[in-house]
Amino acid sequence: MIFGIGTDLVDIERIKAIKSKAAFAKKILGPQELLQYEHMSLDQGINYLGKQFAAKEAIAKAFGSGFRAPIFPKAIQVLRNNSGKPEILFSQEINSYAEGLGIKGSHVSLSDERNHLIAFAVLEV
Repeated sequence: MIFGIGTDLVDIERIKAIKSKAAFAKKILGPQELLQYEHMSLDQGINYLGKQFAAKEAIAKAFGSGFRAPIFPKAIQVLRNNSGKPEILFSQEINSYAEGLGIKGSHVSLSDERNHLIAFAVLEV
Protein backbone atom coordinates (compact mmCIF):
# COMPACT_ATOMS: atom_id res chain seq x y z
CA MET A 1 0.00 0.00 0.00
CA ILE A 2 1.22 3.52 -0.73
CA PHE A 3 2.02 5.84 2.16
CA GLY A 4 2.88 8.81 -0.03
CA ILE A 5 4.09 9.98 -3.41
CA GLY A 6 6.12 13.01 -4.32
CA THR A 7 7.49 14.61 -7.44
CA ASP A 8 9.83 17.48 -8.17
CA LEU A 9 10.98 19.24 -11.32
CA VAL A 10 14.26 21.18 -11.51
CA ASP A 11 15.26 23.62 -14.25
CA ILE A 12 18.95 22.92 -14.89
CA GLU A 13 19.54 26.65 -15.47
CA ARG A 14 18.82 27.28 -11.79
CA ILE A 15 21.59 24.86 -10.83
CA LYS A 16 23.96 26.43 -13.38
CA ALA A 17 23.25 29.86 -11.84
CA ILE A 18 24.36 28.81 -8.35
CA LYS A 19 27.58 30.73 -7.70
CA SER A 20 29.20 28.21 -5.36
CA LYS A 21 28.24 24.76 -6.52
CA ALA A 22 30.69 23.24 -4.03
CA ALA A 23 28.93 24.97 -1.11
CA PHE A 24 25.53 23.89 -2.44
CA ALA A 25 26.81 20.31 -2.78
CA LYS A 26 28.03 20.32 0.82
CA LYS A 27 24.65 21.65 1.93
CA ILE A 28 22.50 18.99 0.22
CA LEU A 29 24.64 15.90 -0.38
CA GLY A 30 25.33 13.11 2.08
CA PRO A 31 28.86 11.70 2.49
CA GLN A 32 28.68 9.01 -0.20
CA GLU A 33 27.01 11.38 -2.67
CA LEU A 34 29.64 14.04 -2.01
CA LEU A 35 32.43 11.56 -2.80
CA GLN A 36 30.80 10.78 -6.15
CA TYR A 37 30.21 14.47 -6.92
CA GLU A 38 33.83 15.42 -6.28
CA HIS A 39 35.00 13.16 -9.14
CA MET A 40 32.65 14.62 -11.78
CA SER A 41 33.22 17.14 -14.54
CA LEU A 42 31.42 20.49 -14.24
CA ASP A 43 28.59 19.46 -16.58
CA GLN A 44 28.17 16.05 -14.94
CA GLY A 45 28.21 17.72 -11.52
CA ILE A 46 25.50 20.21 -12.46
CA ASN A 47 23.25 17.42 -13.72
CA TYR A 48 24.00 15.32 -10.63
CA LEU A 49 23.24 18.17 -8.20
CA GLY A 50 19.95 18.85 -9.96
CA LYS A 51 18.86 15.22 -9.93
CA GLN A 52 19.90 14.71 -6.32
CA PHE A 53 18.03 17.83 -5.21
CA ALA A 54 14.91 16.85 -7.18
CA ALA A 55 15.03 13.35 -5.66
CA LYS A 56 15.35 14.67 -2.11
CA GLU A 57 12.48 17.14 -2.64
CA ALA A 58 10.27 14.38 -4.06
CA ILE A 59 11.08 12.09 -1.13
CA ALA A 60 10.34 14.85 1.40
CA LYS A 61 7.01 15.44 -0.34
CA ALA A 62 6.23 11.70 -0.21
CA PHE A 63 6.70 11.88 3.57
CA GLY A 64 4.17 14.73 3.55
CA SER A 65 6.43 16.95 5.60
CA GLY A 66 8.78 18.74 3.27
CA PHE A 67 12.17 19.50 4.75
CA ARG A 68 11.78 19.57 8.52
CA ALA A 69 13.16 17.41 11.29
CA PRO A 70 14.15 14.68 10.78
CA ILE A 71 13.81 15.03 6.97
CA PHE A 72 16.82 17.03 5.75
CA PRO A 73 18.57 16.83 2.35
CA LYS A 74 21.89 15.53 3.72
CA ALA A 75 20.04 12.79 5.66
CA ILE A 76 18.69 11.34 2.40
CA GLN A 77 21.19 9.83 -0.01
CA VAL A 78 20.22 8.66 -3.47
CA LEU A 79 22.88 6.25 -4.67
CA ARG A 80 23.07 4.23 -7.89
CA ASN A 81 23.38 0.45 -7.88
CA ASN A 82 25.57 -1.43 -10.39
CA SER A 83 22.94 -1.12 -13.12
CA GLY A 84 22.43 2.61 -12.48
CA LYS A 85 19.12 2.28 -10.65
CA PRO A 86 18.73 4.94 -7.95
CA GLU A 87 18.37 3.57 -4.44
CA ILE A 88 17.48 5.55 -1.33
CA LEU A 89 19.65 5.42 1.77
CA PHE A 90 18.18 7.16 4.82
CA SER A 91 20.03 8.33 7.93
CA GLN A 92 19.36 6.45 11.16
CA GLU A 93 17.02 9.27 12.28
CA ILE A 94 14.92 9.04 9.14
CA ASN A 95 14.91 5.23 9.31
CA SER A 96 13.50 5.40 12.86
CA TYR A 97 10.95 8.03 11.82
CA ALA A 98 9.87 6.00 8.77
CA GLU A 99 9.60 2.84 10.86
CA GLY A 100 7.31 4.71 13.27
CA LEU A 101 5.10 5.65 10.33
CA GLY A 102 4.98 2.03 9.17
CA ILE A 103 7.00 2.72 6.01
CA LYS A 104 8.54 -0.48 4.69
CA GLY A 105 9.81 0.53 1.24
CA SER A 106 11.04 3.54 -0.70
CA HIS A 107 11.48 4.06 -4.43
CA VAL A 108 12.65 6.92 -6.61
CA SER A 109 12.80 7.39 -10.37
CA LEU A 110 14.92 10.09 -12.03
CA SER A 111 14.84 11.44 -15.55
CA ASP A 112 16.14 14.37 -17.55
CA GLU A 113 15.30 16.06 -20.82
CA ARG A 114 17.34 19.01 -22.04
CA ASN A 115 16.97 21.67 -19.33
CA HIS A 116 14.68 19.75 -16.99
CA LEU A 117 15.32 17.12 -14.35
CA ILE A 118 12.47 15.25 -12.69
CA ALA A 119 12.17 12.90 -9.75
CA PHE A 120 9.23 10.77 -8.63
CA ALA A 121 9.24 9.08 -5.22
CA VAL A 122 6.98 6.50 -3.60
CA LEU A 123 6.94 5.41 0.04
CA GLU A 124 5.08 2.21 0.83
CA VAL A 125 3.70 0.64 3.99
